[in-house]
Amino acid sequence: PLEGQHAVAFIDVQQNALYYVVAAYSSAFDGFVLDYGAYPEQNNRYFRLSNIKRTLGRAAPGSGLEGSIYKGLDALVGKLAGGTYKRDDGAEVKLSRILIDANWHISTDTVYSFCRHSDFAGLVVPSHGRGVGASSLPFAEYRKKPGDLVGLNWRVPAIRGKRQVRHVLYDTNFWKSFTFARLATGFGDPGSLSLYKASADHHRLIADHLAAEYRVTTVGRGRSVDEWRMKPDRFDNHFLDCLVGCSVAASVQGVALSIIGADPTPKPNKTRV
Repeated sequence: PLEGQHAVAFIDVQQNALYYVVAAYSSAFDGFVLDYGAYPEQNNRYFRLSNIKRTLGRAAPGSGLEGSIYKGLDALVGKLAGGTYKRDDGAEVKLSRILIDANWHISTDTVYSFCRHSDFAGLVVPSHGRGVGASSLPFAEYRKKPGDLVGLNWRVPAIRGKRQVRHVLYDTNFWKSFTFARLATGFGDPGSLSLYKASADHHRLIADHLAAEYRVTTVGRGRSVDEWRMKPDRFDNHFLDCLVGCSVAASVQGVALSIIGADPTPKPNKTRV
């Protein structure tokens, strides 16, 4: 769509596959999912991570776990970063940011190494999602340190320690609530988030991933927070993580919500004096 000015992507790293979502956003946070899928590409449209046949290990014979993830990231990022998306006005849009999940401790060093040595090192960034509950210190109360970049419930800490790559740290509870608020906004209204046009069967896999969690409202430290948890009858939520990560990537790129009342950030109670 014409409004899609900022194209971003998020990659969720699993042992046997990489999940990804590509989305474009307007400057006012109107979102459009352009593409999603898994690497290696599966033969079936609907599949579960637990029973996939085409795995990262099979796509990189002779490689260990870290090597297969690295080669998978190299192939997938090359595909995403090398592609272009054409808008309704004919303009071609390329990805401006790709966040890669680095939370899984087994693959963390591999993700950082890939982001440092990739041909698209200026485009790919490791990311860490943290579920900040009501009893935890909220991102808004974080004391900014020299060199830090701070945004809406996310921050990019200055480089410290052995990993010479900057990363994005974000509050998953806030950004899941934010993303679901966008999905609940009517199509065409400011701040809405929509999938590309296709049949219900075509989108059934991502729909099941998006519906894999539920929110529980908790209270602590004088504030109320939605905490998101996996439903016991669901198996995969990887496209949900990817779509939430795209929202974060768009915010890092400067996209900001401009409609009144759409920010799910809990406001502090005011005492009348």
